[in-house]
Amino acid sequence: MQPPKRIKIKSPIPHEFVLDLLSPLSPYTKPMFGCRSVYIPKFPDEDIIALILRDKSDYTKDNGVWIATTLEHHESLKKELPSMRSISLFGSGPTGWQVLPQFSKNFEEEVTHACELILKSDPRIGKVPKKKKAKKIK
Repeated sequence: MQPPKRIKIKSPIPHEFVLDLLSPLSPYTKPMFGCRSVYIPKFPDEDIIALILRDKSDYTKDNGVWIATTLEHHESLKKELPSMRSISLFGSGPTGWQVLPQFSKNFEEEVTHACELILKSDPRIGKVPKKKKAKKIK
């Protein structure tokens, strides 16, 4: 007798409206850190990771939409996305990843604007993921 198959139940994607907003770019998601990362295929030459969608019961301060960016773009993005801040989970000081906190008063408007920037191929948002190293066979 075979053991029963384990059925893996997929958890709902937090802030799923983001995928609707980005649908013209055919985004896809992958699990990451217990959240969902959002990738944009061929943006413009390679797939990029643009966002992470987080709504977890632990450390709710960093729930929301995480934006893949770099330190050099913080000031200009902050002018357009005023609630954007560094992710507290990563320690003190500025981080490359920034968050639009889900409890900010203009959360949906700012997330929508961030998605509009992605739709326009704004170079301030998105990172090419590091390639995974191939495992050596002994």
